[in-house]
Formats: sequence, C-alpha cells, structure tokens
Amino acid sequence: MNGPTPATTETFRLAEGPLWDARRRRLLWVDILAGQVLEGSLEQSRVTVTRRHDVDSMVGAVALAEDGTLLVAAQEHLVVLSPDGTRQDGPRIVPVGARRRLNDGGVDPAGRFLVGTLSLDGPSRQERLVRLEADGRITGLDDDLTLSNGLAWSTDGGTLYSVDTERRTVFARHYADLSRRRTHLLIEDGLPDGIALDAADHLWVAVWGAGQVRRYSPDGKLVDRLSLPAPHTTSVAFAGPDLRTLVVTTATVGLDDEQLRAHPDSGRLFTARVDVPGAPVPYWAGSLSSVETPS
Repeated sequence: MNGPTPATTETFRLAEGPLWDARRRRLLWVDILAGQVLEGSLEQSRVTVTRRHDVDSMVGAVALAEDGTLLVAAQEHLVVLSPDGTRQDGPRIVPVGARRRLNDGGVDPAGRFLVGTLSLDGPSRQERLVRLEADGRITGLDDDLTLSNGLAWSTDGGTLYSVDTERRTVFARHYADLSRRRTHLLIEDGLPDGIALDAADHLWVAVWGAGQVRRYSPDGKLVDRLSLPAPHTTSVAFAGPDLRTLVVTTATVGLDDEQLRAHPDSGRLFTARVDVPGAPVPYWAGSLSSVETPS
C-alpha cells in the first residue's frame, strides 16, 4: 500500500459516504453540511468534481441503483433522484419535530437500503438503525444507539458490521438473526466512523480524531493503518476499475484555526493504492414505485 495523496483541489466541511459507480466510472460522495451529493471522475489518484445535486437540507448518505438512480438520505427522509433529473420524496425516517438527522447508510446484499440517525441535541442513547424494505416499508433494527454510522457486510453476506460512534464500537451480527449483536471492535484512541470491506474480508475503519484508516482482520486484529494529514477522517471506499484505489473522505468541521493551519489538506478527498481490492458494493434494488412519499 502506498501513502495517501490529496485527490481534490476543493475542500469540504464534512465529506462523507464515498461510493464507486463502476458502470459509469464515477465516484459519488456527500458533503453533509452543504446539503450536496457530489459526482466526480477518478483519473489515477485525482478526483475532479463533475456534478452537484443540491438536496435543500443536510444529507447523510447516497446509494446507487443499477440504472443510475440515486437514493439519498436527506435530513429527515429519503429522496430519489432519477438520471433524468426527476426528484421524488420518499418515506420519512425522522419524526416531525425530532432533533435528529439521518446519517450514514448502505445497501445490503439483497439490495435493501439501511440508514441510521444521530442526535442534534447532544448525547443520546435512542438513535435508530432502520432498513427500507423492497415494498417501501421501514423495519427497525436498532433503537439504542448513540450515533449510528458506517455499515458494511462480509463478502458472503452473512455478517453485518455497524458502527456506534460515541460508544467507540463496531458491532457485528449474523444478518439472518439481527438480535444477536456483539462487539467486534472497540476503538479507544479515536472515534470509528465510515467503514468498508475488502475482498479478503478485512474491515477498513476511518477513525475520526486520529487521522487514520485502519485495517482489521476478520477476527478483529489490527493488521495495517494508513495515516493522513487530516485529523478528521470520515469514511472510506474502494474505487477504480480494479477496486484497488482507496478513497478517504475528510472534514474541516470541528477543527479550530490553529488545527487548520497545521493540517491545510483537511476537508479534501485522499486516495491510496492498496494491494487487496475492495469487495463490490451492491446496487439498491428499489424503484420509484416502491418508495412511498412521506406521511
């Protein structure tokens, strides 16, 4: 694995959720506080912004359907963006008046979208992780989280990894039996954020506050780490035709002026070449007709 290099000239306040669209050879990610979904081209180690989608609220995550449709976790509900520019509001996840927002999300091996929440009113132990079913229903998976974050599945689809950031914990569970949640990793020198799986079933974890992405074996052993010149690493994904370009998003939010002067590349996307390719991420298998409008 080579060292990380800044991939964008532009910086973002809170870049998150990178996602590679292999069919269209584009990178997707979000800038949460700007309320934008971004598209970019990947040429060697560089990422160039090619399109922006304004969501008109904070945005936590984006997922991709095979035809190019985007499923976006806006602040309180889901939004479907069609390739022709058509926008359709989907189901509400956050109740009206609740001081919380949607955060990180991911697509499971069956093509269903999972997304979690975080509190906008300080510490919480009531944050949720939910799943959008194929028929548009919402199924609750967790309701006792502090801050729901990154999601990833083992290559056989049998294990779900999920992050509870303020607990500094990565959970694992058999995806066929969601009640049997266990602690897979406990990270004490930083906060676990976004995650991704490689083809060898090793888990890559972006550690907020540590300026690192760490690689863990299936049994939870730390086997490698990538240090970045940006303290707030937020998420990670595998991109490029061979899925061997690691893309890392970072943030400027939470850094004071002195920290920003010391880490001027904060907020950029970074790339690094890795030896083991990433595991492909499933497409969202939903459709416009299956997503109900908010009530």
